[in-house]
Amino acid sequence: MPARTIKKILQARVYDVAIQTPIDRARSLSRRLDNAIWLKREDLQPVFSFKIRGAYNKIANLTDEEKARGVICASAGNHAQGVALAANRLGIKAVIVMPQTTPEIKVSAVRTLGGKVVLHGDAFDEAAVHARELMEKHGYCFVHPYDDPEVIAGQGTIGMEILRQHTDPLHAVFVPVGGGGLIAGVSTYLKYLRPEIKIIGVEPDDSNCLQAALKAGRRVILPQVGLFADGVAVAQIGKETFRLARKFVDDVITVSTDEICAAIKDLFDDTRSINEPAGALAVAGLKKYVARSGVKNENLMAICSGANVNFDRLRHIAERAEIGENRESVFAVTIPEQPGSFRKFCQALGKRSITEFNYRYASASRAHVYVGVQTGGLQQRKEIALMLVEKGYQVEDLSSNEMAKLHIRHLVGGHGPSNGNGQGIPDEVLYRFEFPERPGALMEFLLKLGERWNISLFHYRNHGAAFGRILVGLQVPPRDRATLHRYFKELGYWHVDESDNPAYHLFLK
Repeated sequence: MPARTIKKILQARVYDVAIQTPIDRARSLSRRLDNAIWLKREDLQPVFSFKIRGAYNKIANLTDEEKARGVICASAGNHAQGVALAANRLGIKAVIVMPQTTPEIKVSAVRTLGGKVVLHGDAFDEAAVHARELMEKHGYCFVHPYDDPEVIAGQGTIGMEILRQHTDPLHAVFVPVGGGGLIAGVSTYLKYLRPEIKIIGVEPDDSNCLQAALKAGRRVILPQVGLFADGVAVAQIGKETFRLARKFVDDVITVSTDEICAAIKDLFDDTRSINEPAGALAVAGLKKYVARSGVKNENLMAICSGANVNFDRLRHIAERAEIGENRESVFAVTIPEQPGSFRKFCQALGKRSITEFNYRYASASRAHVYVGVQTGGLQQRKEIALMLVEKGYQVEDLSSNEMAKLHIRHLVGGHGPSNGNGQGIPDEVLYRFEFPERPGALMEFLLKLGERWNISLFHYRNHGAAFGRILVGLQVPPRDRATLHRYFKELGYWHVDESDNPAYHLFLK
């Protein structure tokens, strides 16, 4: 029985610093989805995130002796601000270990709230190890971001507020999932009092640690974690959070980066607020659930968990939102290289709005066009592709091709020279990397890459995130490929081989 957790939630001390956030009706989304869509606005908390609840409850429940020792945590964002504010209100020393890649806006926010910032490592895992070392050395009390009964109870007060504020029937509540503290607390409370309400977790499809754990029947460590929704970029669900989630969570839905971007736009359209990717995660999952289940005329609620987004990330989010909503489709189309072929192709598209058009001469007989077309949904996207094929064009749908959307659209026009047999640049392989973003990081990456193999292509674009994205082509003879793979593994940067990506062969090779 979850009685102990329920008691902790009822006794949680959160309202010294947190507010009871409103539940708003998303009117535009409700009309579009034929359901009543409700938003629990945790993005309106004093630190623009629900994390203040769990952090304050944990720190407030420390003994006087523990408070005197001070607290420490490792975080790159919302938990850091929650701990800093909670400690400040209680007059306790707080040390926050953050990766060196943390955007300055978040570092400044923690310092403004009274936290002592220690920058260490390139990623959260390195910061967490260092925080544990400092805890052992100085005797600080560690405030875990999610896997702690008091933190879970603090987050569970959101469930308490939902039932207090929304007294009508609820079909489902959608909850973003990272380490699991939020969904553990909310699901325990809601299922205890209203077991008929479905609790549905939502994760990015590239950091689905709860879904993987439920499938395996035990906690697993993901081999790599996507970084776009950095607030939920967790490789392993917490031990206590998984114990509760496997009892009370009905389902887990995963969503793509584009679907998250579309949800951010939906929230802006309805509330004129901008949620961070993790903050919009539940709305993205809600939309996917409605599309899959066909549910109508029900009350559905999404927890908007945070709004700590860097302004310069909005460019990338705006680029991807239309694709995520299936209002834009991206195609690679091969057309004849002859006078009038461009006009004929445009006539084939008819009166559809073209959102992007990139062209590159491929040979004396053909050209490749990278084209974005405004569409009215997934079905229309399929219809356009089929129509073009029926008119004799070779078509490749790139709408789900991550490399094409991140890099190729900015590189069209860069075919490599032929070596005489139509093979392009000799021995070229193509890799996509993510590396920690900070001043000098690009040069550091190049230095680590070394001078052993010739760089034949390079594209880098700053997306305002903690990690930079690079596309790099290298001339590597087949006999050196195994050495290359070992070398990349030693570098330690996330990477994927894109040498067989159709967008590369159409526009660059």
